[in-house]
Amino acid sequence: MAVGVNHRTAPVEVREKLSFAEGSLEGNLSRLNSHPVVEGCVILSTCNRTEIYAATRKLDECLNAIWEFLAQKSGASISEIRNYTYVHTLQDAIRHLFRVAAGLDSMILGETQILGQVRRAYQLACRHRASNRVLNTLFQQAISVGKRVRTETGIDQNAVSISYAAVELAKSKFPELSRHKVLIIGAGKMSELAARYLVANGVSGVIVSNRSYQRAAELAAQLNGLAVRFDQLYRYMEEADIVISCTAATHYVVHYREMAEVVARRQGRELMIIDIAVPRDVDPAVGRLPGVTLYDIDDLQQVVDHNLAQRKKAAALAEGIIEEELQQFMQWLSMQFVVPTIIALKRWGEELKERELRRALNRLGPLSERERKIIGSLANSLVNQVLHVPITQLKSYALTPEGHLYMKVLQNLFRLELPGEKPVGEASRERAAER
Repeated sequence: MAVGVNHRTAPVEVREKLSFAEGSLEGNLSRLNSHPVVEGCVILSTCNRTEIYAATRKLDECLNAIWEFLAQKSGASISEIRNYTYVHTLQDAIRHLFRVAAGLDSMILGETQILGQVRRAYQLACRHRASNRVLNTLFQQAISVGKRVRTETGIDQNAVSISYAAVELAKSKFPELSRHKVLIIGAGKMSELAARYLVANGVSGVIVSNRSYQRAAELAAQLNGLAVRFDQLYRYMEEADIVISCTAATHYVVHYREMAEVVARRQGRELMIIDIAVPRDVDPAVGRLPGVTLYDIDDLQQVVDHNLAQRKKAAALAEGIIEEELQQFMQWLSMQFVVPTIIALKRWGEELKERELRRALNRLGPLSERERKIIGSLANSLVNQVLHVPITQLKSYALTPEGHLYMKVLQNLFRLELPGEKPVGEASRERAAER
């Protein structure tokens, strides 16, 4: 079972109430896992989602237990939580986790961060002994699915945010970023993201200029870069190979005449300028200067739109991978349900064989070792042949929606005793006595 909220089903004020700080997970995992109907649980909590995955044999009781758990944790009413949460069970829960790990359920299609978050959630559940064998196998396969989708479809290869698209453009112009410096104009969120992406991709140096020098200094310190005053902008424009501008100005902050002088002093070195601002920061005429390549927000949006279309194509391929992996997991899971019955049936056959073999050997009297082996081999062969068809058929029926019914019929026909369950005959007698 999977119960959760995400950016599509709940506003941020609700998601905040239902989120879990990492330091609180140990106690919360233990508390939820201590409920009698919860056989194992994993809590996945990110800025955009909170999801509880639980293994149970009693779906309705488990769902109520999770709602009560979330209500106690958040202070919200159960009815409010029910309004915002989604619930997936059985195959739908498995498919949902696979899609989450693959980045298909994220705000940004195909994003990579969620796979690490799924892995950490699973590791925490294991560390605090909240998971169980079924959830262990499920999450291990989900992590494998996430990796496989990204490897086979390349869904995370094309930038779909403006800031990252700016970096991708810079990389296409200057493949070896380690040889180039970037000048960031403006210290807002978009500029900061682009700068961080460039640093992560190995740019040799970062220069930050902002009307508020203090803010420029703060950002430069975080990026191990250099802060410069706004009136020194053109001087440092000579040093940079990449310029990313995103200020809140209502007019151009980079002008043609000054840039013409900068270009002359650069002596033919190429300069890429990416203007993310709206209204634009850079006079469009700057793009006509020799050696200058200028992109504005519309150019980047075209890149993003193209890349998003590519990701959607990759997502269609990913859905096929997920269905294939889902069937593999369901086959494994179905086998887990019938294994105890198969073991019990084999034990029944072995006990029957041993009992009747002893009786026959006692009645036959003295026999040679060879004769005893022949009779024992006959008994083994008969039992194995009698049980072969029911066991083979049960394994095949386990993969169908009626599998549990065939399993129960077999248990009843042979009066099999399974660990933790009453013998069929005894259970029937107790029900008759109650009537």
